[in-house]
Amino acid sequence: MQKLLDALLERSYWLVIGTVGVLALVFMVAPVGVALAMSFTDGQTLKFPPDNYSLRWYRSLLDPLQSAPIQEAALNSLKIAGLAVLGAVLFAVPAAFGMTRLGKRPVALLEPLVLAPLVLPSLVYGLAALLAAGKVGLGPSLWLVVAGHIVIFGPLMYRSTLAIAQRIDPHLEEASTMLGVARLPTFLRVTLPLLLPGVLAGAFLVFMQSLDNVSITLFLADARTTVLPLRMFQMVEESLDVRVAAASGVLIGLSLIVLLLVQRLAPVMRQGR
Repeated sequence: MQKLLDALLERSYWLVIGTVGVLALVFMVAPVGVALAMSFTDGQTLKFPPDNYSLRWYRSLLDPLQSAPIQEAALNSLKIAGLAVLGAVLFAVPAAFGMTRLGKRPVALLEPLVLAPLVLPSLVYGLAALLAAGKVGLGPSLWLVVAGHIVIFGPLMYRSTLAIAQRIDPHLEEASTMLGVARLPTFLRVTLPLLLPGVLAGAFLVFMQSLDNVSITLFLADARTTVLPLRMFQMVEESLDVRVAAASGVLIGLSLIVLLLVQRLAPVMRQGR
């Protein structure tokens, strides 16, 4: 009797977990599927399911005459995201590596400061950064947006790199230095290749978060720096333009491509090590 009860409880547990998992998966994937389906509509308005399918709005999105403002906003977003990734690599990767070489007490004091931007509301930070920049004579600009994204999303790079750095044997560096190799070449030739999986994962997170960010850009960008998320919001408010769905389809495809590249590169690098 007890065995039967245990078996029923175990099956009930897996039934509940499986049901919740399927519902969560549907909740996450269904909106993506709906957005993709609407992006291939042949009509003049957003409708699901579309009456007819075509690449009409993708062609319109790529036409420089019809979609010059959208393309300019997309280029600004890609530029900001790329620079944010570069800045996060330059600041967060050395910070993560350095934290693994410090004692527990300094790490306990410093790490909350590094991770603080993750818990700070981005709207609050955007407004505070704008006021602080004004105090030192800096106005809204693309570079101020990049700096804001580095501060807010840099901790994502820090966390992903730290997870790898904590598993690196420090004796590898000691062996390199004992053979006469200086600290910097040792870091570049020994440590950095070992950190690369964490750096790539962090780069993916920072890039996608920066590309999709609205709150920081809303406060720190000047009138000439229009980014894709803000441009899409304007299009939805003004005319519910179908090109918004096409732009969403491009972003979904870009996200999948970058994710697949990261997944493909990580095993290759592990085998190389």
